[in-house]
Amino acid sequence: MTQAPARRVPPGPPMSAAPRLLWKLARDRLGLMTEAARTYGDVARITLGPKTLFFFNHPDHAKHVLVDNAPNFHKGLGLAQARRVLGDGLLTSEGELWRAQRTRMQPVFRPKRLAEQAGAVAQEAGRLTGRLRRAVGGEPVDVVAEMTSMTLGVLGRTLLDTDLRAFTGLGRLFEVMQNQAMFEAVSNGMVPLWVPLPQQIRFRRAQRDLQLVVDRLVSERARRPLGDDALSRLMVAVREDPDPRTARQRMRDELTTLLLAGHETTASTLGWAFYLVDRHPEVRERLRAEAVEVLGDRAPVYEDLHRLRYTVMVLNEVMRLYPPVWMLSRVPQHEDVIGGYHVPAGVDVLICPYTLHRHPAYWPDPDAFRPERFDPAATPDRPRHAYLPFGAGPRFCVGNNLGMMEATFVLAMVSRELELSVLPGRAVVPEPMLSLRVRGGLPMTVTKARHP
Repeated sequence: MTQAPARRVPPGPPMSAAPRLLWKLARDRLGLMTEAARTYGDVARITLGPKTLFFFNHPDHAKHVLVDNAPNFHKGLGLAQARRVLGDGLLTSEGELWRAQRTRMQPVFRPKRLAEQAGAVAQEAGRLTGRLRRAVGGEPVDVVAEMTSMTLGVLGRTLLDTDLRAFTGLGRLFEVMQNQAMFEAVSNGMVPLWVPLPQQIRFRRAQRDLQLVVDRLVSERARRPLGDDALSRLMVAVREDPDPRTARQRMRDELTTLLLAGHETTASTLGWAFYLVDRHPEVRERLRAEAVEVLGDRAPVYEDLHRLRYTVMVLNEVMRLYPPVWMLSRVPQHEDVIGGYHVPAGVDVLICPYTLHRHPAYWPDPDAFRPERFDPAATPDRPRHAYLPFGAGPRFCVGNNLGMMEATFVLAMVSRELELSVLPGRAVVPEPMLSLRVRGGLPMTVTKARHP
């Protein structure tokens, strides 16, 4: 009788390390992933009491999970628990529901429509630049808060056909929602929402306030003819659904997710961009020179996205070091083999862009900020899936092109005339939540650019 071959089990820390690892999961998630990659290489098995995490850190592993065998992998640690916070929106839904939602939203992001929205994006970027201009020589401004206000403005005009400036405090509400989503992930969703922890009290209040915002958005949009924007499409779907009550709740879930995902990642990326540009004066000078050469004193247009090559290179390198989605978690519905290792059904499989983007086999001097890595004239010898700023496969971020247009316009317009500087002695620390944001905001002083 022939024996079945032994199933390879990934290396990893012993069971006795679980208390320390649980602490790191709660307090130092980037450190946990970085330590696993440094200690065990491309594959690690991390046991946290009853939960087991399979960490894969190779481009081929990412391709298998996110692309080749994507139907077998549903959303995992973090987003699965976030369903209690966000409901069944595009970020957390699965199966046929997700496919229907994706199909409904896809036309909103088609290239022709985005080109038509470029003027609105440039106007919002201009408003942001004007606010920063008024801060020259004055008190520091929180750049992350400013970027959040700008991205919400873009989201409202391009996706909802609504002016979101009338809805004050949205950024704060989403910060509370995101904090709760991460708490759900770390606690594995085991703490009932009714438990009166201060964080959960804040969440329930934010949830109620956000519900009022969503209902008001829908009510105000219904007073005007519907169009091809995302909110119109959601409202039409409710009208056509045989179960209006369930459809209305799903519309609220989708709209909440769209509001959160549609502004948070771009705002975070721009915050990191201005931080890194401030640390690299030579990059700042090249950005300014390109903006002056390409734009002169006019606002950018859609065609400028192909001309602002260095600006795009800078943003790509920013997202390499600080990927907006720092972790992609999946749960296999059936057992699988990844990189020669057996992966049981039901475990949490982690693909971490933060560590993959710093893999020394694919990124020489991985911690250095070098926009030249993304020079389109270069021919880098690295696999396609060594770089995943917007994910990969069927769940590739549907809004990536809009986000890149926003970020490119803002970085060019601000760099053309202003310099943003981190306060001396200010520690800038990454905070890995649903997105990789700057902990505690990013106060910066604003000065006029020094033209040669």
